[in-house]
Amino acid sequence: MDTHNLVDDWERLGRRQVQANGISLRVVDHGEGPPVVFCHGFPELGFSWRHQVFALAAAGFRTLTPDMRGYGGSSRPERIQDYSMDTLCGDMVGLLDDAGLDDAIFIGHDWGASVVWQLALRHPDRVRAVAGLSVPIAPRPKGPPIQILRRRLGDEFYMCWFQQPGVADAVLAADVRHTLLRDDVITVDDLRADGTDQSPPPWLSEAELGYYVEAFTETGFTGGLNYYRNVDRDWELSEHLGGAQITCPALFIAGADDAVIRFSPTDKMAAVLTDLRDTVLLEGAGHWIQQERPAEVNAALLGFCDAVSGR
Repeated sequence: MDTHNLVDDWERLGRRQVQANGISLRVVDHGEGPPVVFCHGFPELGFSWRHQVFALAAAGFRTLTPDMRGYGGSSRPERIQDYSMDTLCGDMVGLLDDAGLDDAIFIGHDWGASVVWQLALRHPDRVRAVAGLSVPIAPRPKGPPIQILRRRLGDEFYMCWFQQPGVADAVLAADVRHTLLRDDVITVDDLRADGTDQSPPPWLSEAELGYYVEAFTETGFTGGLNYYRNVDRDWELSEHLGGAQITCPALFIAGADDAVIRFSPTDKMAAVLTDLRDTVLLEGAGHWIQQERPAEVNAALLGFCDAVSGR
C-alpha cells in the first residue's frame, strides 16, 4: 500500500448509503472488531481519515467513516438550521442504530471534534470513549460565541465572515484548489484566491488533492459553512448543558503550530473532561494533523482505543 497516495485503496473499500436522522450518509465500513467512528471537519471528507482507517482496521477495529452531513456523497439539506449541533449528533446516533451498535469510540477532527465532544455530552450512553483532534472542548461560554469572536478578532476573522449566507460560499468555490490548499486561514484575505497555482504540501499527493477538488467542485462549500452559521443558535439551545461534563475516557491531539489552539486554548478542557487520558501536542505540526503526521496520530489513537475498547 502506497501510504502517500491512498486514493485507489480508499475507493476499493466497502461503502454504503446509510439512512439516518432523515438524511442519507455515505459511510465507509472497514474492518471487524470494536467499533470506531471517525468524524471529519471543514473542508474535508471521510477520505481525510484514510491513514487511520487502514491502521485501525489492521489492528482489529471496525471503522465507520461517514462523509458528514453537507459533504461529499452525503445529503446536503438547504436550510441552515438543518446543520444544528443537535441534528449533527442525531446523525451519529442514527449511524450507530443502522449498524446495530449500542455505542462506539468516536474520533473527530476540526468540526468533527466539536461533534464528538457534544455527542459525548448529549448522548453519553452511545459514546464509549472520545478523542478530539485540533479543536479542544471548553465550558459553555457566557455569551454567543460568534459575538465574542467579533469583539475579540473583528468581522474579518474567518468564522465571523462565514456567517452571511452566500458570501463565503462564492469566494471559496471560485477556485476550489486554492481554497483547499490554504492551511493558514485566519482572515478573509487568507481565503481570497490570488490566481496562483500552489503545489500540495509534502503529505498530500496530487491524486489525493484531486480527490478533494473533484468532490468540492461538485458540492461546493455551503454545507460545511452552515455548521458555522449555527454556532450562536447552538449556544442559545444548549443552556441545559451548562456545567455538564464528559465522564467517558477522552484524548486530545493537536499540532503545536495549529492556529486554532491559539484562539481555542487547551487549558480549559479539564473543567469538562473528567477522564482525560492524555493531551498530545506534536511539535512542528499544523491543523491537518491526521494527514500531516499519520504515524504519530495513529500510534496515539491505537494506544487509546486499545485501552478503552474492553477487548
